[in-house]
Amino acid sequence: MLVGQYNHTLDAKNRMFIPAKHREILGDKFMIIKNVDNCLSIYSMSEWENYTARINDLPKTQAREIRRFVFSGAATVEPDSQGRVQIPEVLKKFAGIEKNVVILGCGEYAEIWSEEARLAEETEEKTDRILEMMLEAGL
Repeated sequence: MLVGQYNHTLDAKNRMFIPAKHREILGDKFMIIKNVDNCLSIYSMSEWENYTARINDLPKTQAREIRRFVFSGAATVEPDSQGRVQIPEVLKKFAGIEKNVVILGCGEYAEIWSEEARLAEETEEKTDRILEMMLEAGL
């Protein structure tokens, strides 16, 4: 399970470090895709297959736009010997990533946020909403 929060910096070649604990779970090759929250998602190849199967099971009219969004920016990446992956420019621009990134473990997948966007997301109001949802769910 992908958990934790990690802060890293892109180097001059748009490479970022993927934490060793995440690489152990993600494997030698994994997918980075656009996320509707204006961040990026990282999936292991097996989770990616599950995710795309669910997309393919959707009604054709509904799936068309989802396919465009998901597949148009999807990138297969392989960490180098130092555990870094290169973020494609199209994904970097989509997520507003310039230099500093935050990696969030989200269970079956992880998210990559620009540091600025993540800080803007962490509001007291949002925390209160999450607490309310957790209480309603009995968590």
